[in-house]
Amino acid sequence: MSQIIIPVDPFDYVVFGGTGDLAERKLLPALYHRQMAGQLTDPTRIIGASRSEMSREEYRSFAQAALKEHLKQDEYHDDEVETFLKRLFYIAVDARSEKGWQELKDLLDEGKDRVRAFYLAVGPSLFGDISEKIRSNGLVTDETRIVVEKPIGRDLDSARKLNETIGEVFDEDQIFRIDHYLGKETVQNLMALRFANALYEPLWNSAHIDHVQITVAESVGLEGRAGYYDKAGALRDMVQNHLVQLLCLVAMEPPASMDAEAVRDEKLKVLRSLKPINQDNADALTVRGQYKAGASAGGAVKGYLQELEGGVSDTETFVAIKAEINNWRWSGVPFYLRTGKRMSERISEIVVAFKPIPHSIFGTNAGRITANKLVMRLQPDEAVKQWIMIKDPGPGGMRLKHVSLDMSFADRFEERNPDAYERLLLDVIRCNQTLFMRRDEVEAAWQWIDPILTAWKETGQTVQPYTAGTWGPSQAIALIERDGRTWHESD
Repeated sequence: MSQIIIPVDPFDYVVFGGTGDLAERKLLPALYHRQMAGQLTDPTRIIGASRSEMSREEYRSFAQAALKEHLKQDEYHDDEVETFLKRLFYIAVDARSEKGWQELKDLLDEGKDRVRAFYLAVGPSLFGDISEKIRSNGLVTDETRIVVEKPIGRDLDSARKLNETIGEVFDEDQIFRIDHYLGKETVQNLMALRFANALYEPLWNSAHIDHVQITVAESVGLEGRAGYYDKAGALRDMVQNHLVQLLCLVAMEPPASMDAEAVRDEKLKVLRSLKPINQDNADALTVRGQYKAGASAGGAVKGYLQELEGGVSDTETFVAIKAEINNWRWSGVPFYLRTGKRMSERISEIVVAFKPIPHSIFGTNAGRITANKLVMRLQPDEAVKQWIMIKDPGPGGMRLKHVSLDMSFADRFEERNPDAYERLLLDVIRCNQTLFMRRDEVEAAWQWIDPILTAWKETGQTVQPYTAGTWGPSQAIALIERDGRTWHESD
């Protein structure tokens, strides 16, 4: 089965933070892959922008080195890379002065009728400054888009101020708040599984589903992000955006269509239906953890405080939450969320656990009957597995076995599985906002998160230590086992 590739009209992509880590690891390789697929048409341009003084040739050398490092060997083709590098330009721009802005305007004016997208791969403290400079230098057209990375604020108040600042320059339909998790193939397949098949949607409710688990586990530690991470923590860094967005896609009602506003309207209803977690119940429904020295990926690793070079910190590197949705469909169905650094393995998955059968007709010799599960793995090795009971082949009576019906994307489809950024970057150009967060979504998520942060502070809920290379503190295991359930073991 071959992918359908639809070329897009020529555009200009301006990447602020064009020499940064995100541009190097994700954005430039993603745009290169879209060129290889035939989606970039001439005279599309990619314009790096940052404070660093750099010539166009030096920026092309930077990009070439980035492609060599982050592409697989069989993806790097000299002719294709040469064509891609010819699309690259570079302007040294200062977000807080007039340096470079006239040069950027002159360059963009050469393609003033094209779609132009500004990707803010910089810290949120610069979002307002860059937006104002874009406006004051006359760079906003009817075909302009702006892309902002998380974090969108650190609480509800700062998120509102940030949204207001950007909203003074751009209309809402020009603003693309990116969460790369929403661009993953398996996340979109969740919607396909639910709404393109008669099999699941009739069962997608509290009458048939026992609980849902959402896990986003990382095996890495701070990775050079100590300054940011110690001020944010896992709740702000991962739960407020990634995990909450995944919860919304699992729990939302069927939208009237795949129109962006229809989908986002349904996600917003979920956010507004989340049962509040506050000082009265935070201790029972949440767990905070912080990793200590242990072993990860076969070697000894430092603890969080050691990575902070002997610092003292109560910042959580792990969070587990028992969330509930107060609506008709999900009443009484817990959603168990967990995320953490330095965990046993790197894995992101959604587990929908169905209720057990009401009565077994098989004798005790048949073995234990395990409830069905639908497991959607986002990373690594994206796949969907439906766990069912079957008879173990062979003579000697009825023996039941729990097995999975597997659909691995790598095995099923011959084409490579595109990175999430590849899809999202071109969705910006197409002005398709389905996989991006709307302003009211962001603020509704913070309305749920803020009371948790306040409860932790007011009640003095401390971080529980866990050894690097494990699945988090024992309190997280107790959180789910108190309800007679266990965390799904990946397989």
